[in-house]
Amino acid sequence: MRTSEEWIAQYATSHTHPVNRAMHTIGIPMIVVSLPLFAAAWFKTAWWPLPAALFVLGWICQFIGHGFEGKPPEFFKDPRFLFVGLRWWFAKIRGRA
Repeated sequence: MRTSEEWIAQYATSHTHPVNRAMHTIGIPMIVVSLPLFAAAWFKTAWWPLPAALFVLGWICQFIGHGFEGKPPEFFKDPRFLFVGLRWWFAKIRGRA
């Protein structure tokens, strides 16, 4: 069992290049915001292009960043890292990652 800090530390080892860190700083919130907007678009169908664009652009940012990093995303090894990315983003915003 790893602590939250250990998960974030491992995630951070694959996110050291400044461009990758910047792309994740932009991309992660785009993906997160898109999810509840998809739910809202279920009721307001005209809204679906916004969450779709945010989701796709967020993932494009992620993969561009990993191109600069030269390492694959951590979730390729362990899908739990999909949730660690959000924790890393909050830690980064607070100056802890």
